[in-house]
Amino acid sequence: MKFNRPLLNATLVKRYKRFLADVELENGEIITVHCANSGAMTSCAEPGSPVIISDSQNPKRKLRYTWELIKMGRTWVGVNTATPNAAVSNWIAKGKIPELVGYPELKREVKYGQEKKSRIDVYLSGKTGEPPCFVEVKNATMRVGKHAAFPDAVTERGLKHLFELAYVADQGARSVMFFFVGRSDCKHFRPADEVDRKYGEALRKVADKVELLAYRCQYKPDASVLPLESIPVEL
Repeated sequence: MKFNRPLLNATLVKRYKRFLADVELENGEIITVHCANSGAMTSCAEPGSPVIISDSQNPKRKLRYTWELIKMGRTWVGVNTATPNAAVSNWIAKGKIPELVGYPELKREVKYGQEKKSRIDVYLSGKTGEPPCFVEVKNATMRVGKHAAFPDAVTERGLKHLFELAYVADQGARSVMFFFVGRSDCKHFRPADEVDRKYGEALRKVADKVELLAYRCQYKPDASVLPLESIPVEL
């Protein structure tokens, strides 16, 4: 999947107030950009690191630029949480996720769950002889050793999504939790119990109903992203 906005190279000065970051452009100018990531961004927000920002080309927007990538060591890490959902939908539609092929119909942001108040990231249907498939996508950027870990902050919303997936599985549907590992330097995935113990416990609890997939992905300096391979989920 390729990015369709102009991109600029910069250096991270600091990230603050969750949705703001100051970066220094190549000409020395420091600007404030939008950080589309509500997590703690542990291991992917080091000041002084190279970053890539996108230009909305909309001068009326409060923050014209958005932070897309940061380079940690030799690895580009995706920090914009809007990218994984779009990328996974694109890959499924193109048959690049073997575990999720064969569904002729794909919809995004479909209401689901016990009270129909949640929205599933990807809804797949129409596969002969198979129930519909609900796919929730989570962006995993925290690295602990060789593991990618999720979440990097306590997530009540993520906890709710696990139980919603378990609920539709109990109703006969197929449920998939898809961990999008937005960095290529991790070979395994695990829940971050040290950050959110309740999430880790819930993930293990629903694992007999909800399929757990983790895909190691690779970002490039042009902000395009490729699925590399499925990696083990270690509970």
